[in-house]
Amino acid sequence: MSIIQAIIIAIVEGITEYLPISSTGHMIIASSFMGIEKEEFTKLFEVAIQLGAILAVVVLYWRRFFPSKAEGGINWSFYFKLIVGVIPALVLGYLFSDKIDELLESPTVVATTLLIGGFVLLFIDKMFNHPTVKTVDQISYPKAFVTGLWQVVAMVPGVSRSAASIIGGMQQKMTRNIAAEFSFFLAVPTMAAATLYSLFLKKWNQGGVTQKGYELILASKENTIAFIVGNVVAFVVAILAIKFFIDFLKKYGFKAFGWYRIIAGAVLLILIYKGVIA
Repeated sequence: MSIIQAIIIAIVEGITEYLPISSTGHMIIASSFMGIEKEEFTKLFEVAIQLGAILAVVVLYWRRFFPSKAEGGINWSFYFKLIVGVIPALVLGYLFSDKIDELLESPTVVATTLLIGGFVLLFIDKMFNHPTVKTVDQISYPKAFVTGLWQVVAMVPGVSRSAASIIGGMQQKMTRNIAAEFSFFLAVPTMAAATLYSLFLKKWNQGGVTQKGYELILASKENTIAFIVGNVVAFVVAILAIKFFIDFLKKYGFKAFGWYRIIAGAVLLILIYKGVIA
């Protein structure tokens, strides 16, 4: 993977991580188009650059995560709700880590789930149009847990963690804006856990040599630069994408994203059938 390729993948991650269109799916597509080999560092990189995207949420919602004493101080209930919401993803992600890695190599899985998710987004505003939860503080622990269960569906590439958790939040009577914001907040511990696991616990077999993720990053100057640059780019782009998404959602809802997913999924299936993408 060249630095240019790393930057492109990071831009894709930053744009798509918090939009309901699947960041993993788009990174798989981008990698296939650029002919990037699915070696261990590529797989690690696509997970590790989530650090930049995570930081984007923390920076944008700094007051929510770290309120000042004048604002009432830290709301521990907020943190506990995130812990409750992230439990399903942590448990099932750990149990099915190897199977998820296999799915990460399949553009066909991505195309199929893009299509299915697109049709769901076309009707989601009509399906859940009587919200009662209009602030993050009104989210109960059971609602946080159920939303976390929905998030587990996003372990299948192409589903979109953002879409799954937003749908889960709306099914739990949240307004679409609150569901989107809670999805952002829930992403922080979920993605942090996945990234830290990939960096410090998971063993990667690169060229017959088994290494931890951070060792693989430090194994060469090129890997280290790609990791640093990728996270910086993902951070900047994710901030812009989040601001755009919230404003767009308030005005137009989810239909545009639904149609985008349907078109992208259909085009991808055609390219796979034609042999353009393997």
